[in-house]
Amino acid sequence: MSVLADLEARSGSTCELCTGTNNLEVFEVEPVSISGVDSSILACEICRTQIENPEQMDPNHWRCLNDSMWCEYDSVKVVAWRMLSRLKSEGWPKDLLDMMYLEPEVLDWAKATGEGLAESEKIIHRDVNGVILENGDSVVLVKDLKIKGSSQVAKQGTAVRRISLDRENAEYIEGKVGPTMTVIITKYVKKI
Repeated sequence: MSVLADLEARSGSTCELCTGTNNLEVFEVEPVSISGVDSSILACEICRTQIENPEQMDPNHWRCLNDSMWCEYDSVKVVAWRMLSRLKSEGWPKDLLDMMYLEPEVLDWAKATGEGLAESEKIIHRDVNGVILENGDSVVLVKDLKIKGSSQVAKQGTAVRRISLDRENAEYIEGKVGPTMTVIITKYVKKI
């Protein structure tokens, strides 16, 4: 069976967050190490739009999390925790967050995107021009860099595709330069 079919069977063909039935699609819960049912939810268009575009948030729509936060599936609990964290200034989500329990590894997954942190606490990766970098972005080197542990030198202008961010240090990203996976300092790259 496909991931979509598995999620439809798991959820009874309803959105796993709000139980809506319109325009249901697979939504992968970031960061995704392995695609599949365990890292995805079935979500309606309204939920997906508001998850991806916080400026379009309708707090009343998310009162449905009072039920879905108790789901047995970790991917659903992670999204519920993130949305409640995003909305905690509304008051009522704080009470739900206080009641919610996540296993430590599930809580780490929920916090991996920085949701729930105050703006001043979030780790933001910026390139040499101050542009915000995200996981999966492509960058180009603005300086020749020696690859640590090898005699290889990555030349200025070398493209590094599908970078991953260091969640604990805003100055470090990881990416493949040639065949070698290496850590790169953000002040030496420019987003493409």
